Amino acid sequence: MSTLHWQKSSFSGDGNGCVHLAAADGSIKLVESDDPDVILTTTPEKLHAFILGVKAGEFDHFTV
Repeated sequence: MSTLHWQKSSFSGDGNGCVHLAAADGSIKLVESDDPDVILTTTPEKLHAFILGVKAGEFDHFTV
């Protein structure tokens, strides 16, 4: 596997708790800075659908 070039949001601060993204071999890799050994893999299409769902409020019931 090639070296991943991780990117974090410009909205993230300097502390932990940031989600980093990297593109690799047609997939998207996600890692949280608090647990960098766990890497999630998804497709660009599924990530896009998830982001649309977040923007539409489909997951608001998960908040406390």
